[in-house]
Amino acid sequence: MSDVSNVIRGIQAIMRKDAGVDGDAQRLGQLTWMFFLKILDDKIEESELLDPNYESPLPQRLRWSSWAADEEGLTGEELLAFISNELFTQLRSLTSNVRGPKLAFVIQSVFTDAHNYMKNGTLLRQVVNKINEINFNNTGDKHAFGDVYEQLLRDLQSAGNSGEFYTPRAVTQFMVDMIDPQLRDMVLDPACGTGGFLAQIVDHKSDNYVQSVEDAEAVQNTIFGVEKKALPHLLCVTNMMLHGIEAPVLIERGNLLETSLRDQKWRGKVDVIVTNPPFGGVEEDGIEKNFPQTFQTRETADLFLVLIIELLKKDGRAAVVLPDGSLFGEGLKTRIKEKLLTECNLHTVVRLPNGVFNPYTGIKTNLLFFQKGQPTEEVWYYEHPYPQGYKNYSKTKPLRIEEFDAEKAWWGDLKTRSNRKASQFAWKVSIQEIRDRGYDLDIDNPHLEDTVETDPEVLLSHWQDVNRKVADAQNTLKLLLADALGISK
Repeated sequence: MSDVSNVIRGIQAIMRKDAGVDGDAQRLGQLTWMFFLKILDDKIEESELLDPNYESPLPQRLRWSSWAADEEGLTGEELLAFISNELFTQLRSLTSNVRGPKLAFVIQSVFTDAHNYMKNGTLLRQVVNKINEINFNNTGDKHAFGDVYEQLLRDLQSAGNSGEFYTPRAVTQFMVDMIDPQLRDMVLDPACGTGGFLAQIVDHKSDNYVQSVEDAEAVQNTIFGVEKKALPHLLCVTNMMLHGIEAPVLIERGNLLETSLRDQKWRGKVDVIVTNPPFGGVEEDGIEKNFPQTFQTRETADLFLVLIIELLKKDGRAAVVLPDGSLFGEGLKTRIKEKLLTECNLHTVVRLPNGVFNPYTGIKTNLLFFQKGQPTEEVWYYEHPYPQGYKNYSKTKPLRIEEFDAEKAWWGDLKTRSNRKASQFAWKVSIQEIRDRGYDLDIDNPHLEDTVETDPEVLLSHWQDVNRKVADAQNTLKLLLADALGISK
């Protein structure tokens, strides 16, 4: 078994010498399409061994094993010319007149927006040779690469916007564990990014419910994702293949917000939604017209919350990451929260402390758990504390899954959530109190005593929170004034 982390470091060092690769995003984009083809070829090889009648979705000359496996094969200008003039051209126009039509479609969609950024064919050959040190049919290599892959995604975060590329693994695992997708539940992440939630769902279903070939097939056919940007989509498809999804055709490239709410193909059909929709973003002009006038806004997170409510079937369940601004915002945000609390049972809000997404954003986030079909009667809050000795999270001290053990013990039965009790970190709020507050869900922990804080880091964090709330209130006021004056937002 190769030392996968050392292989990756070696590849990154080679890429830094190439004048065509500019920054982390391009480096990861380059790495991912190459890994995709290597993973694909290893899986084709495995399928050929298991099934003598298996037919590859790729013409032989385009397979990684044909042009990349020989370490003294194509190199320099010849390699660059092959990739530009033959490999990419044919992959982008790949037809499905073979036995693997689904996989052919996935390959074509992946390479529509993939790019070869490297300009030096000799350095490219060196990268190819390093990738050949990893065997994706080797269980040890595959698992090791999965961990390295997550590290690459964390490193890329600085090249994206808040929450755009990576949600901490501890958060995804906790949310999936609590929502507990059943084997045949249709599960959707409508803003799936690189597939962190979907990968966790594959693992959850496989580890807890798969006992037969038919069960394994159910996992393949019940996990859906949509991502509008090319690089995260490519990363997600690769991530799904690493997690055993043979043909990730259910991972679509697109933006669900661009479709009218009444024309959504999954409207009222989804069993489970787990997602971290982009927050702090603004959609293009006109996107808001796809939603009823009552909920028209260009703020991405607000639109996704309305969409999620509509996509869920009766008794469908959701776990959603939302920023503090979505809890306390007024105006249109109030109408969205009223819709949520009227059409769904918002039974749990886990309030995460500052720094969970550090060092990339300091925005405070919340995990909302709700079920469609019954109105909310009460909301349980749980304030996640820092571990002892921590004053903030950081890149070297991230949130760990073990920290959620207290929430899991308090949660009670996953379906009934029975026997919950108030504590230092948990409290319950009635729907009447929430209505009296004008649907403000930003409710502080009543069990924490007021103390005079002197720690500079904590004071800075509080100051940033206040600034964010002021900015959010100003934006809400601007939208209200624009509405009143008939000005386009």
